[in-house]
Amino acid sequence: MAETSPLVVVLMGVAGSGKSTVGEALSHALGWPFRDADRFHPPANVEKMSRGVALTDADRAPWLAAIAAWIDERREAGKPAIVSCSALKRAYRQRIVGERDRVRLVYLHGDTGLIGARLRARKGHFMPASLLESQFAILEPPHGDEQALVISVAPSPESIAAEITERLALSHRGG
Repeated sequence: MAETSPLVVVLMGVAGSGKSTVGEALSHALGWPFRDADRFHPPANVEKMSRGVALTDADRAPWLAAIAAWIDERREAGKPAIVSCSALKRAYRQRIVGERDRVRLVYLHGDTGLIGARLRARKGHFMPASLLESQFAILEPPHGDEQALVISVAPSPESIAAEITERLALSHRGG
């Protein structure tokens, strides 16, 4: 892996955009560990979303801090990683990506029809499809200065992972 290649890849997008599925496919392809942002949520957040209640910025603060800390641990250890995070607002992305060296943002982009259908088909997840509208309402797509790689969610997860690998010049390296 070239020194200019990302060490940590952050997959962002609304619920149902495939962050977890693509993260797993990318992890499998690269041999890098993947952490789903859902695992960083405090139990109160999970309970709130399970009831169909959207999180506030105050609810998200400890979650974003935990993700940022994990990213920093990986970077300090020089170990590659992949993490998913909806990161819907620029302020959230500044908290977890910001000016961090060798951290790249990948925006998994799709329309409400496709993503809504995927959410309605998803079983056993605490995030109900009813919250998708609120996700799109607060979404602030990345600006050019954030240097996000924008990827369509329409292809298969494996195709998306291959595109990310190619466009970011990533290589297999155990993590």
